[in-house]
Amino acid sequence: MLKRILPLSLFMLLIPAGFIFAADEATTAATRSVPGILSVLPLVLILVLLFLRVDMIVAGLAGGVLAMLLGGISIASGNDFLTKSLPMMLTLTVPIINSAIATAVFKSGGYVAALTLVRRAIRGKVEYLAAFIVILQAAATYMSGIGGGSAMVIAPLAFAALGAIPELIAAMAIAAAVSFTTSPASLESGIVSQLGGFAVQDHVATMRPFWLLFVALAIVLAFIGAKKRGALFQGEESEEIKSMTSKELWKHTIPAIFLLGSVILGPVINKAVGMPVLAPLVYLVLTTLLIWICTKFTLNQSFEALVDGSNYILTRLFGVGIFLAFINMIGDIGAFNTIAGVTSSVPDWLMVPVGVLAGFVIGVPAGAYVGSILTLVLPIAVSLHFSPISLGFVAMGVGFGAMVSFVNITMQALASGFKVPIIDVVKGNAKWVGASMVLLLTLSFFFT
Repeated sequence: MLKRILPLSLFMLLIPAGFIFAADEATTAATRSVPGILSVLPLVLILVLLFLRVDMIVAGLAGGVLAMLLGGISIASGNDFLTKSLPMMLTLTVPIINSAIATAVFKSGGYVAALTLVRRAIRGKVEYLAAFIVILQAAATYMSGIGGGSAMVIAPLAFAALGAIPELIAAMAIAAAVSFTTSPASLESGIVSQLGGFAVQDHVATMRPFWLLFVALAIVLAFIGAKKRGALFQGEESEEIKSMTSKELWKHTIPAIFLLGSVILGPVINKAVGMPVLAPLVYLVLTTLLIWICTKFTLNQSFEALVDGSNYILTRLFGVGIFLAFINMIGDIGAFNTIAGVTSSVPDWLMVPVGVLAGFVIGVPAGAYVGSILTLVLPIAVSLHFSPISLGFVAMGVGFGAMVSFVNITMQALASGFKVPIIDVVKGNAKWVGASMVLLLTLSFFFT
């Protein structure tokens, strides 16, 4: 029924919108401002559609058309919103580069080699392997900015090594959430920095202590869970991996180690020597060459993997750019100013925790679209003059909400990789993600 009603409804909305021509191209945001609750209706419509699992661009289109009708935004002006928002997202070059390189490292087998090395070294001490799996999940997600992509590779390996330990699954989810919301390579970090008006690197540096804190707690959770349950190895190494010596495995991990070091320590080294010795151009070329030297990939295959690795983030940046155009239309009719006016009555000390909690609550049903949720929530936070660290907390809140969502890609990857129903993953995560949210809310009281 929804498939029939929604296209017809959009068509009916577009008919009158088509008659809003460029008769008044000098119209400003102030004269377009729609009074009171009416300005918020497009946002409500988008949220309802997202909760119903409608595609984010379809939901954005519905809200954008309604905003055009309410605010008298012409087709020409609407086109301006689109042509400005798309370039804004597609100029996030550092996240695109980092994501592409990390995906190439994935494809070359660097992370599989690292996990195999640790598995051989621990000699049955499964709690140490569980801890390392969380470290690997956090590092891979942090470098690539893609939680789902990391989980798709690591979860099946973790299941083969340890089985479906609930605490391990929850720890991987928590590590993924804080990693993709603070990563120098993620869509989410790009959105936070663009809407907040600061560089991606500044967001990453500001949030790094909190990223490390939650990752450390996730490692402890996985360690304790594996030790308590006494999980046994569930599978054997593949024939290809079994035939590789430890020296060969170490060689395969060199590109991943170099990339992680470049992403985390690069800014510090560049500042210390006074020149960009580990700029994105440098570690892009060097990591790709290391893939060629250290793995079975040829030179051509290494650079092809690099280019192919950009597909995920580029397509999502394109989609979010379109979605953001509709959000900007809604902002143009005064929606975010209206919400900011209402929430300004909340005591200052409570405002940031409320924003973080709102991000979590919205993230649960609409967890498939974390980037899109941020474009809905963050403009309100920006209008309330949230600090960069507060914006980072809101992003983390949305990430945690997605980790108890049935529709999130990372959650789907964990369920598939560990071969358990997603309802069991949600139930298993709820307690530990909830505890993480309590800590995040507590931090948001003191760091604003």
